[in-house]
Amino acid sequence: MTPKSQLIKETGATFTPPKLADFISDKILAHYKPNNEMLKVLDPACGEGALLAAISRKLILKDIKFELTGFDSNNQFLKTACTNLEFLPNTVSLLNKDFLEQVGAESKQTNLFNQNELGSSINGTIDMIIANPPYVRTQILGADYAQKISKKFNLKGRVDLYYPFLVAMTYALKENGLIGVITSNRYLSTKSGISIRKFLKENFEILEIIDLGDTKLFQAAVLPAIFIGRKKCNAQNRYSPFTKIYEELNGFNGEITKVPDFYDVLNFKEDGYFETNNKKYKKTSGKIKFINSKDHYWALLSNQEDKWINRINESTKTRISDFFKVRVGIKTTADKVFIRQNWNEQKFIPEKKLLKDLISQENIEPWSISDDKKLSVLYPHFSEGGKKKTIDIDKYPRAKQYLLEYEEKLKSRKYLIDAGRQWFEIWVPQNPMFWDLPKLVFPDISSYPRFHFDESKRIVNGNCYWMVAQNPKEINMLLLIQGVANSLLMTKYHDLMFNNKLYSGRRRYFTQYVEKYPIPDINSSASKQIISLVKKLNDCTDFEEKSLKEKLEIKVAESFGVEPVLTL
Repeated sequence: MTPKSQLIKETGATFTPPKLADFISDKILAHYKPNNEMLKVLDPACGEGALLAAISRKLILKDIKFELTGFDSNNQFLKTACTNLEFLPNTVSLLNKDFLEQVGAESKQTNLFNQNELGSSINGTIDMIIANPPYVRTQILGADYAQKISKKFNLKGRVDLYYPFLVAMTYALKENGLIGVITSNRYLSTKSGISIRKFLKENFEILEIIDLGDTKLFQAAVLPAIFIGRKKCNAQNRYSPFTKIYEELNGFNGEITKVPDFYDVLNFKEDGYFETNNKKYKKTSGKIKFINSKDHYWALLSNQEDKWINRINESTKTRISDFFKVRVGIKTTADKVFIRQNWNEQKFIPEKKLLKDLISQENIEPWSISDDKKLSVLYPHFSEGGKKKTIDIDKYPRAKQYLLEYEEKLKSRKYLIDAGRQWFEIWVPQNPMFWDLPKLVFPDISSYPRFHFDESKRIVNGNCYWMVAQNPKEINMLLLIQGVANSLLMTKYHDLMFNNKLYSGRRRYFTQYVEKYPIPDINSSASKQIISLVKKLNDCTDFEEKSLKEKLEIKVAESFGVEPVLTL
């Protein structure tokens, strides 16, 4: 028998704690209007049956007639589920099948609710779904399976497995059927979630979204959220309610309410700061703002937050994307070969001309750079006439000898070979002509903003993003962006607009977030003072930094016409 821990890792299964199962059951049932008909309840990835057990107990107490169906492709999980649901011998059916293969899918979205065209017995037959589907990327389950599922449910790009589950569950529900599902919260804000946001908004009356953030309610590698919805053909959503709860690490702006248990925070009627089990949380609720754009963006903002965001957005129409392309750093897809600290210790030391200094997330601070972990990259590319070229490896015998030691590993990068590239190339080298130019560099993941202005001509590592000034006029714009992006004000804006904190307060600084940062008029008095302060900060001592940062916060706030943000 395969160990349970290994099965969880391989399948992306994450079992729902009993209290969370009770909570989501209550949330779904709050929207259910009983009738005399048999209620058909489905869990499409039931695991060990916690969700089915929780909702069945509540239905029994309400004296509602019901039938339960649970799917799971793992027989070991189902055996445990059978034991956990023994108290329901005649009302539950557990099937050792892949739910995604049991549901029909159709090519035309307009026919989504026409059961006659679906040709699958389960489609349009379910009254209520309660689910916690796997959180694993489809690619991890194998290329053939990923391609099959993506094609069936018309999904493109790298998607999480819960995406097709959400689509398939929609097919299974009757019109006006209810769904309560626990997923990763990533789809709420990421670029890859655009299609699923659009799908859910068009096919459900969104009754509530609860972003559980970094609360660590169960052993999931992602941050979870709960979606409660009612299936509606051509649904019209304007302002749906939301709640979000995140562990608060940066101080408090009000009274702290102490409660016995985290679920008391969830059920507390008012927003605020809470403490339980030696942890502090901030709870915020409001109405989801569905922004009509190509991103189908959902902003989870309270009324006060919405007003603050609007004041900033109305103060300027320009965004970073209006001035710069935000690029990711180089992607070698073989970092242990190309990137090192200890090149002098290698048997074959590549020619100095090919070893380039690397700026990486370990080195960056907002106003300085550290060389404690100085890295260099073997960079087999150069610029000619403004275009990227690859070196003639035979002209660099020491580099060739070094690379030949890893020839098998490098040639195993089939995607590179299939693209007609040479086996020793870096997969994403970017354009070498830009490395000598002034750049603004920032890490992908950080607990605070670290936008660093770099003139050292270093190459940027793939764990960072960067913007480059291609002429002298753009340098001041980079400095203005550096001042704004490193401010507490823009950090607050980032948190509210993009809702993407990871564990321990870490943030993701994706291209699609940063490029949407508002930028004040560079010719305004406040902007000119921001640029002046940034120049000083980039060349200041630790003693001067605190005073300069305080002045910067005042000027950034002035540039947007709001009060300074003093703490988060």
